[in-house]
Amino acid sequence: MKLFSLNKNKRRWYKYYRKDEREVETPDMSLYQYLYNSNLNRMNNIAINYFDNKISYKNFFIQIDICAKALKSQGIRKKDVVSICMPNTPEAVIMFYAVSKIGAISNMIHPLSAEEEIKKSIVDTKSVMLITVNFNYKKLKNIIDETELYKVILSSPRDSMPFAMGLGYFFLEDRKVKLPKSNEKFIFWKDFYNKGKDYDTNIIVDTYKDDPAVILHSGGTSGRPKSIVISNGAINVVPNQAHIALPDINDTDSMLGILPMFHCFGLVECVHYPLSTGLELILVPRFDAGRFDKLLRKYRPTFIAGVPTLFEALLKNKHMDDIDLSNVKYVVSGGDSLNAERNKRVNDFLKSHGSTRGIVQGYGMTETSGGCIFSTTNSYTLGSVGIPLPSNDLRIVDVDTHNEVDVGKVGEIQISGPSVMLGYLDDEIETNRVLEKDDKGKIWVHTGDLGYINENGCLFFVQRLKRLIISSGYNVYPSHIEEVLNKNKYVLNSCVVGIPHPYKVQVPKAYIVLKSDFHDSFKIRSEIKEYLEKNLAKYMIPKEFVFRESLPKTMIGKVDYKKLEDEK
Repeated sequence: MKLFSLNKNKRRWYKYYRKDEREVETPDMSLYQYLYNSNLNRMNNIAINYFDNKISYKNFFIQIDICAKALKSQGIRKKDVVSICMPNTPEAVIMFYAVSKIGAISNMIHPLSAEEEIKKSIVDTKSVMLITVNFNYKKLKNIIDETELYKVILSSPRDSMPFAMGLGYFFLEDRKVKLPKSNEKFIFWKDFYNKGKDYDTNIIVDTYKDDPAVILHSGGTSGRPKSIVISNGAINVVPNQAHIALPDINDTDSMLGILPMFHCFGLVECVHYPLSTGLELILVPRFDAGRFDKLLRKYRPTFIAGVPTLFEALLKNKHMDDIDLSNVKYVVSGGDSLNAERNKRVNDFLKSHGSTRGIVQGYGMTETSGGCIFSTTNSYTLGSVGIPLPSNDLRIVDVDTHNEVDVGKVGEIQISGPSVMLGYLDDEIETNRVLEKDDKGKIWVHTGDLGYINENGCLFFVQRLKRLIISSGYNVYPSHIEEVLNKNKYVLNSCVVGIPHPYKVQVPKAYIVLKSDFHDSFKIRSEIKEYLEKNLAKYMIPKEFVFRESLPKTMIGKVDYKKLEDEK
């Protein structure tokens, strides 16, 4: 394996950073400890702003401490897994860092996941406790006896709202949810939290950089759902890298926390990084594109991060015409590629509304703890996703030979650095397939993505090696939907493709062949849809269904999904 081009690229990348900032330290401590150490001199600053309920860093750490004691009072030990199935609320953030403080591991689950998806995640990770939003009670009631959970904490988005807003939310939403009284299995957030107030036993736990901190979920590079284990060090190094890539951000700034915590980009770059930097994190539990202008007017954040569909909403919002964005220091796009034309349109919009900064892109994946490539101010090139963050390395290899290719030639993107995952949970074969050790002992991630590096060392993303649908920034894997569909009693075979959508970019469309005993009918369509609603997250459910006698095949007998894509 030749490495000469890597060395040349490495020198080019480092020209964008000062000589003494080529490498960054990986803190040898828990996420909680890193967060605490980073804010020792900022205790009076605002940590979280949730509908104008402002929590200072001092009170934030007090609440984390009480929550950690409550966890210990319920028997949670180091390396136990606690699942967090929540939208962006203070309770979710507090629980995440409380779990870290006692050396346990957080398992992040999409709160809109289907019943069977939640059960699978809990069972696969051997979770012993779960905090979830209250409208998931019915799902948990149905599955709890099939898991190892001995306690479920029910929380409402109104738990930390100001009184008047919380009262309004109760009448609009919470009173529709049928909930139990606190019992042996289920407990409400406030009752759980109060258990920590009288718990006096020592809760200090030694946790190190190589200890697992969080389990996140993705399709991996193969498109099949994976549980990805990430260490404390892999996440803690990201703020240290970001301090160099984003030199103008400081503790007087604020960040709009729109991206959800169960998403790697949302958790690492939009929660842990801003809080570790002393920023005011403006938490938004549910994003409404039509009200985006109100968020920007009211809170005037200096840092905005989002997926491309968020910036589409920014461009299409008819109430944005007179908005002033002169306060915005950075607008960062991640989670999916932003083509050059859309990039330019966003830049023009920002400029016309007073911002002196254009949108910058990043590139990463859950396996690399989110963004590992970033367009710094000095390295910005329209259409590029940037250069490696300090201590990260990048190479492009031939898909077949795995040898490095020359500058400008397309190949598979591979990443190495301190933010690389520990591996896939209980899947050594897939871990070894994705993580490759070279002859110098360096670990490289096979991303499954195609790209190229230009003469200045900037990375350009081309496309994914595997089929993948990006819908509102979420990865939707056709093979997973097909696997679920094909288990249905009516379905003989299926194929799922992505079709264009005016706002979500793409949505799934299913082509279905029924078993010979069945024929297309309203009853069968309704039952298939009901089945999918139970087994798939809402954003994965196909928006269109086409029933056929057969599916097109390739020369070697595989379903020709490309032909179906051409028909859409």
